[in-house]
Amino acid sequence: MRTIVRVILCGFGHVGRAFARLLEAKHADLESRYGVDLRIQAVIDIHGAAVANGIGLSLEALADLAVAGGQIETLGTYGRPGLGAIETIREVQAEMLVEATPTNLVDGEPGRSHVIAALDRGMDVVTANKGPLVLAPSELAKQARASGSRIFVSAAAAAALPTLDVGRLCTAGARIESIEGILNGTTNYILGRMDEDGCTYEEALVAAQRLGIAEADPSLDVEGKDTRSKIVLIANGLFETILTLDEVETEGITRITRADMDRARSRNQVIKLIGSARWREGVLIARVAPQALDHDHPLARVSLAEKGILLDTDTMGRITVTGGASSPTGAAAALLKDILHAHAVRPAGTMPPA
Repeated sequence: MRTIVRVILCGFGHVGRAFARLLEAKHADLESRYGVDLRIQAVIDIHGAAVANGIGLSLEALADLAVAGGQIETLGTYGRPGLGAIETIREVQAEMLVEATPTNLVDGEPGRSHVIAALDRGMDVVTANKGPLVLAPSELAKQARASGSRIFVSAAAAAALPTLDVGRLCTAGARIESIEGILNGTTNYILGRMDEDGCTYEEALVAAQRLGIAEADPSLDVEGKDTRSKIVLIANGLFETILTLDEVETEGITRITRADMDRARSRNQVIKLIGSARWREGVLIARVAPQALDHDHPLARVSLAEKGILLDTDTMGRITVTGGASSPTGAAAALLKDILHAHAVRPAGTMPPA
């Protein structure tokens, strides 16, 4: 049995283009393995949109445009220069919005308005954009309940590292008592270079920027704001609470010196930027800060631009997951995973029908 899922893709930057390429490469496999025919009905970006006539945009043409770095409004007869996102979301028939615009931690726009417009229409939302999720969680949850829609946030909560999947599915029946995570690949790479190569913070940052691991303006990463957003999303998802950004004590890595690294090394420790959340006397305490971990700590071995999460439970002990690509492709893969979970994947542990 084949399920047709019509999608509006909002954002054609690094993650949006990676999603288009991934879908073109995987489309036949998705139909064969999952029975899902995933069709992109529209793609929206800052200068306009491309809108399909009927069965969806050409995935091959989209992938070619993504590789070439072209603008979406120039996509042949599909191109609609100047067409806005809200208008497109309200007019194009689709079951799901994939939100891949850049994160804005000031007011969550324009992603916040995109998500609300999709929920108003009863669409499900799959998003890599952390801004709306951490700035307006109650508003979005209320809107989703009212419309009967669902919001999937794996790509925003550490992308290819399956933080929420592991916490929700693999610890069923247990109580998660604390969460610790290396949730930002850029800062982990910088700290790793400082530890292994003996360089300064400034030298390691420049190396990360040359490799494209760090942005030209790395402040969201190195000041701990990206990790703060992710620990809020993960804590809210696993503890079913409404933790806000203001409640998370946050310190980045910009003040880590060679002396700090040398001191940690002399004690057989390694410094990592850790996002954590734990219950203390009935209160959820969340924090982001550099920590010196003993070398036998499971997260101490997370290297380069990889990430990791440790869940401490009452009955299953400590569960650690590491890895996951820190890249646009990794984020795109997380978006695709959430779409499949919404429409095709059986719950963990079930057997296929006879």
